[in-house]
Amino acid sequence: MEIEKFKAGTWRNGFKYKYFLPETINRQWTFSHPQLQKKVESASFRLWELNSFSKYVPNIDLFLQSYVMKEAVTSSRIEWTKTNIEEAFSNEFDIRPEHRDDWRETIQYRESLNFAIAELENIPLSNRLVRSIHKILLSHVRGKDKSPWEFRTSQNWIGGATLADASFIPPSHEHVEDLMSDLEKFLHNEDIFIPHLIRIAIAHYEFETIHPFLDGNGRTGRLIIPLYLVSQWILHRPLLYVSDFFEKNKGIYYDKLTWVREKNDMLGWLMFFLEAIESTATEAIESLREIIALRETISKNEIPKLGRKAQSGHFLLEALFRSPIVSARSVQEDSWLSPKASNDLIRDFVSLGILVEITGNKRNRIFAFRKYLDILKK
Repeated sequence: MEIEKFKAGTWRNGFKYKYFLPETINRQWTFSHPQLQKKVESASFRLWELNSFSKYVPNIDLFLQSYVMKEAVTSSRIEWTKTNIEEAFSNEFDIRPEHRDDWRETIQYRESLNFAIAELENIPLSNRLVRSIHKILLSHVRGKDKSPWEFRTSQNWIGGATLADASFIPPSHEHVEDLMSDLEKFLHNEDIFIPHLIRIAIAHYEFETIHPFLDGNGRTGRLIIPLYLVSQWILHRPLLYVSDFFEKNKGIYYDKLTWVREKNDMLGWLMFFLEAIESTATEAIESLREIIALRETISKNEIPKLGRKAQSGHFLLEALFRSPIVSARSVQEDSWLSPKASNDLIRDFVSLGILVEITGNKRNRIFAFRKYLDILKK
């Protein structure tokens, strides 16, 4: 299949509507477009640079959960949840009741990603793993009644209140199993010789077009991207998440997917996807540099000012890079300090400009590692 001559699929008749049946993708792909080749090379180089850089970052796992949480916030925001990164790092009892449903969706995204990364050591990226991700993603949140784990057995749609005014209607449910089987084979077919970034870009388009679940398709589909990169050892650690790029360019993201189906413009989608990879990798490298510099500056210039409390200060600083929102209670529980010592240490961190109180309360106060959060929010 030549990418430049790609035919996306056909429209089929349902009951008073037409659904889109995509072409299968488990086939050999070729392309000759010079700009696409150039974009593959530049995006691949940025990924290699990010992977190499991460190997030499001391305690890279210290920052990993913060990156995972940033992805959880951003990917969920594409689905119109309103949790911000400060709330995401907070405990549930600190979240306003009207925001707790959104908070739970964000936390479930984090849990599903952590689960999937761990499972890759035991099983390949497969429909079994995708179903497991989906089950965790929808547990205890909105959508829990829409068959978590199960591929759909009824028609769904995108946009609009009903099938009659939908902006896109995915394939009828009887095609889903075969299409998802084809997608899984495509991801692992060693007889197909295309760059990994082209392969996962095509797979992401196909997943979003199949829309195999009744709910949670967007979040699940975006999770597959870093999982594929890690499973193929393109990335040593899951430090690249394109949801931020997709969220900032949401209209273009949806347009590019639509134009593949309506105009057979696979080339346009691939160029957009590769730009997302290259841009995101570049920003991740810069963020890591800023984080390392921040850590070194505080460790060398600020923590020594604590005198005899410097050891506890270093411990708290490391904890803040894992979770940059704290309370006196959480510091006490994590550090085994007394209530007074925990409050004193937090007070010292505030005076040094490391922590900022964000509630304005006199009791049950919450503190943020603002400089670190500002880097994550870029």
